[in-house]
Formats: sequence, structure tokens, C-alpha cells
Amino acid sequence: MTREEVENGRDDMLIDGCEAEQRLGNAVPDGFNVNYLKVYYGKLFPHGDIFKWMSYGNDGKHPACDQSYFGRREFSFTLDNDIYLRFQSFNSVSELENSIKEKCPFKIDIGPVYSVEPAKRNAYTPDKVIPVERELVFDIDITDYDDVRYCCSGADVCLDCWPLMTVAIKVIDTALRDDFGFNHILWVYSGRRGVHCWVCDGKARRLTDEQRAAIADYFRLYKGNENNNKKVSLVGHALHPFLIRSYTEVLRYFFEEKLLCSQKIFSTEERFEKILEMIPDESITSELRGKWQENRRSSISKDDINVVRWEQLKHMLQSKKQKAQGLRMCVEEIVFSYSYPRLDMEVSKRMNHLLKAPFCVHPKTGRVCVPIDPNCCEEFDPTTVPTLSKLLEELNMGGLRADVDNEWDRTSLGKSVRFFRSSFLQPLLKSCKEEMESSYNSKLQQSKNSLSW
Repeated sequence: MTREEVENGRDDMLIDGCEAEQRLGNAVPDGFNVNYLKVYYGKLFPHGDIFKWMSYGNDGKHPACDQSYFGRREFSFTLDNDIYLRFQSFNSVSELENSIKEKCPFKIDIGPVYSVEPAKRNAYTPDKVIPVERELVFDIDITDYDDVRYCCSGADVCLDCWPLMTVAIKVIDTALRDDFGFNHILWVYSGRRGVHCWVCDGKARRLTDEQRAAIADYFRLYKGNENNNKKVSLVGHALHPFLIRSYTEVLRYFFEEKLLCSQKIFSTEERFEKILEMIPDESITSELRGKWQENRRSSISKDDINVVRWEQLKHMLQSKKQKAQGLRMCVEEIVFSYSYPRLDMEVSKRMNHLLKAPFCVHPKTGRVCVPIDPNCCEEFDPTTVPTLSKLLEELNMGGLRADVDNEWDRTSLGKSVRFFRSSFLQPLLKSCKEEMESSYNSKLQQSKNSLSW
């Protein structure tokens, strides 16, 4: 073992003695501490990939490259004991990597690109230090669904309620691509209870705060609070095409085939009363309540009761549509209330909002914030995401190999890094370089035209 590995805490990762090693198989105790992070940042964190991403092609030698670009990006570090370092900035990948290894942050947040280097902001008047570019970002937290999930609450999450995040990914990703024309979109598991989305196209990064707010409002449907019976109100004679697509392609199936039974939405009086409160017709709610209270004494199996009651509700509402305009979209309103994405709107609206970097480790769960493939997001299982202790155990099992360039490639993190590179980073950088080349050639042509005139 090298001196550097000892100083970085590597010896803490190995089980002392051959006997213990054979007995525990190089097991690393569960947990999260600075020594574990030292090894992670030293051997597994993809510093170079983060640098390439945040450079957007400006790290090359093309005359159109803005060499100051990466250095104007804000990084924020949260250290042990909640020490918070804002406005960190770096001029190279080595500066970034050395600072991360030295400070060993418990969390790394990424902010906007400023007009000047954030670390030197005090040398300028406040009006000169302004955010000029930033990815369009979204933050979805499963705690915002606590009123419609009965399996878990707070920060807890399980495979019965996690599909709510899957639905959010499907609905928002499709709209970002089909309705707004964005292509370079990165979805990331937050490490505990939600997902983050980074929209990285050039036109997305250059959006104003007003434009960001308009896009966020496009997705805003869930407007209720705990004092409202109706969390969603669908107005107008017809649904917006985006909502129709979301309902027919994602939400209706998910609600009826998954959520209805996994959350047992109609299984108790308290739960079905919440549904009945959303129906603005007392005669219908009384009739349904009577049926469902009778059901308790009937022979209906408990496994079917949620489906049976939902079908009864749909039949009643859809057969009496003409009775009142307010009932016209009541079935859809219930489905949207329980399954439509609930965004943290403020995160998306302002350019200067910070968001946790991919490949951080969540200090509460020890899980790595890995990318999620939106094309098969239903296969993503948050309970199997690599943990810090698991990764260090895998490193130990593989032995100390100085000849390996990418240590992560022999751990369970390898799949996530490879996906990040091949499906997101490489296409993004190719697009950035093409845009840079096109812009440069256009300026050259304009210059030639000006000179010839």
C-alpha cells in the first residue's frame, strides 16, 4: 500500500488481518464518513467527465472556444458539520479535482455560469456579477406526494411508491423533447427520495428567468395544498394536447394498473372519502358511499376492492356526464391528482438556483446519485443503487491495481459512468462542437462580406 493511500484513508477500507479478510470477504461497514469519501473521490468520482460536461466544448483549441467558460461556473461544497462553501470556481480539471479531493465535500452543488469568475466576485460591483447561462433544471421529490401514497411517508421510499418518479420522468421527458425540441436531457437519481433533470441544449442554457418560468408553468397542473379538496382542476372544453398525451400514454395506465392497488386507494373509508370530496355532486357521492359501505358486507375479495370501486365511480360519473359541467372531467382530475408530476417550481424558474451534481453520494443513504435512462426508467430500482460502502468493498475485492486507469470500471458504478458518457456526454459534446463550428463559420462569412463591400 502506498503512503498516499494510507493518508487518504485507504487502510480503513481494508479488513485487518488475513483471517478477517477471509471471513468477511473484504467487507466494508455500512456508513458515510470522510475517509470513505476520500477513497471515493480519489478513485471513483468521474472528475474528468464532469469537467467535460460543464465545459460544453470550450476546453478545446478551436478559435471559437471560450477559454474562460468553465472558470465562470459556480460550484458549491457542503463540508462535514454543515460547513457551506458557495461560489467556488476552477480554471481546469486538475484544479477541480484537487479541490474536491482536498475538501472532501459531503455534497457538491452546481450553479450557473457567471459573467465573471465566482471566486473573484468581490473584485467587482454586484451589478457586474450576474448569471449568464445555466441548464434548465427540474427537481421532483417524492415527499410532495405524501397525500397520495400510503406505503411510505417523508424521506422513506419503496418499490410501491417509487413508480411515481418513473411516471414523472416519462411525462416530462416526452414533453421536453416533443413539445420544446430539447435533445440533451440528463435524469439523475437524487440519492434518496427523488429525481433531478438537467436540460443541457444550448438554447435551454441561455433561457432567461422569464422563459424558464414560462416552461415551468407549462408543466404546472397540481396547484392544490393541504386545505384544498381538489388538487387539480381541468378547465375549458378540451384538454391541452400535452395533457391528453400524458393521460392516454402514461397516467391512466399507471393509475389503473399500478397505483390503484399498490396504494390501496379505495381500501378504507378515510381513503375513499378523499376521492369523494373531489366530486362536486352530492347525489353521486352519497350513492357511491352507500355502495362502498355495503361492499364491506359483500363477498368482494379484498384484493379487488380498489379496482371494483374505481370502476363503479367511473361508470357513475361517465353515465351522468350531461348532468353537470363540473363532472365532465372528474375522472381525469382524480387520475391527474394522484399521478401527475409535482415539481418544485422555484428550482426551475431562476437561473441562479443550485442543484446537486451527479455522482455525489447522499450522506443519509450512502447511495450514489447515478443517471437514469428515461427510455427504460421503469426498470430503475433505487434500492439497488450502488452505495459508498459497497463500492469500497468492490474495490477491496479487486485488490490494489495501479495499472487500472478507471477504477470505477471494476465496480458497480461502471455501468452508470459508461451510460453517462455514451448516452449523454458524447452526443452533447458533438452537438456543442457543431454549434460552435457553425457559429464561427457564420461570423467568418459575415466578416468576409463586410470586407468585400
